[in-house]
Order: sequence, then structure tokens, then C-alpha cells
Amino acid sequence: MLVDSHCHLNFIDLTDFNNELANVIIAAKENDVKHFLCVCVELSDYPILCKLADKYTDISISVGLHPNSAVAREPDVRTLCQLAEHPACIAIGETGLDYYRTESVQAQEQQRERFRTHIHAALSSSKPLIIHTRQAAEDTLLLMREERASEVGGVMHCFAEDWDIAQRALDLNFYISLSGILTFKNATNLHEVAKKVPMNRLLIETDSPYLAPVPYRGKQNHPALVKHVAMALSELRQVTYEEIAQQTTDNFYRCFNLSPDLKTPLNEGFPP
Repeated sequence: MLVDSHCHLNFIDLTDFNNELANVIIAAKENDVKHFLCVCVELSDYPILCKLADKYTDISISVGLHPNSAVAREPDVRTLCQLAEHPACIAIGETGLDYYRTESVQAQEQQRERFRTHIHAALSSSKPLIIHTRQAAEDTLLLMREERASEVGGVMHCFAEDWDIAQRALDLNFYISLSGILTFKNATNLHEVAKKVPMNRLLIETDSPYLAPVPYRGKQNHPALVKHVAMALSELRQVTYEEIAQQTTDNFYRCFNLSPDLKTPLNEGFPP
């Protein structure tokens, strides 16, 4: 069985699924996906995620604010921790740095301050982080070190950096999550990363509805397609699909400090 460790179910265009989210879940389960981590990028959407998790026991959620999201008022640590008390909330994020569309010094500093707040909330709530980085890897790793993100760990989501960045993230107690980008022929640096990351530190995701894998590239992504990431990883590492499925699912449990029922926190703390 598989886990889609990062998706945005609330963003999927349901016209492809007879206007029913249940059909997205059914399609995923028919393709061996047993659980979904639906990740928050707008705090205004968080109540929707909570309702999804209340309705479907196989959906976990996170709480956070994407680095590019605009808000009238920045959340503080207390607010994020209070929101994270929902029983299905297992992580803080999506958070991080994204300089791709942010060139001004002031805007980049605002992102860094938001990132610091999320790290502090993760430390206060003892929940792992889901980190997004785009054209900002050095600053992302610097803040992770400065703010002691390694004490809670987490995942570098939709990883698209080189092996040097991957190594440094691993050293900070973070897992590496691979998306549909892994199936792209020109993603040679990522292919190398996928071969080198220790098997017990890999996760797979869709980031749906974005980044659909080959052979669906350019179309809407959804959790059922995470199997294509697993298949690509199996081929690159020359191990069986079943081994990838089992290992990445086990890794998900450990990364997010969950028991096999995926809803009950463990008491043993985060992995070293």
C-alpha cells in the first residue's frame, strides 16, 4: 500500500470525478493508496481541511501558510499551535521560502520571518515541519539550522534540488519527498538524488492537483497517480515496486510520529 504524503485535495477540480471528492478517494484506493496528507497553504482553507479529516479517517492534515500567500495579518506561534490541536493535524506547514516570484529584499525578509514563526510553532507543538523551498535553498537550510528545526524534523516536500542540498537536509533530520517530477526525463539531478538518499528517508507524493507524473504530464494530478512516482523510484533504485511501497509507507509513519492506524501519535519521539 502507498501513502500520498503531500496533496491538496481541496484544490482538485472535481468535474473530472463527477463532482464528488469521494470518487477521488475511491480512485486512489483502487491504486493502492491507503492514506493522504492534505496540506494547508492558506489558513482560510484550514476549516475545510478539518472537515475533510473529520469525514474521512484516511485523511490527515497540516496547518500552515505558504511563503507566497498574502494575508492581512500574519499568524503568530500561539495561533498556529491552537489550530494544530485538531486531532487529525500531524504537521506544521507547508512553510519555507520561495524566491521564484519574490525578488524584493523586503518581501524575502517577510518570508523568512514567517518561516521562523512556523518553525517555532513546530517546536512548541512537537509536530514535524513540511518545508517548501524554491530558488532559496541556502537561506532555507540556514534558517532551519538557526531555528533548530532538526529538533522536530520533517520533510522537504516536492524535492527538486541537487544531492548537496539533499545531504544537508538529511543531516538536519529531514526526509526527502519525491513528486511526479521524478518521472520527467530531463530531471537528471533529481534522478541522482533518488538513487542516493537512504531508503529509510524517502517519501513519495503527488502535490496534486499539480505536477502530474508521466504519462499524465500536463493533466490534473490526483492521489491515485502517486503509484507512478513509486514505479519510477523502483526503476531508478532497481528494487521492487512492493519494496518501495512498503518502505515509503513505513517512512511516513516514522516521519510524522504516527502509529500504523495513522491517527494515533507515538510517545517515542522523532527518529534520530
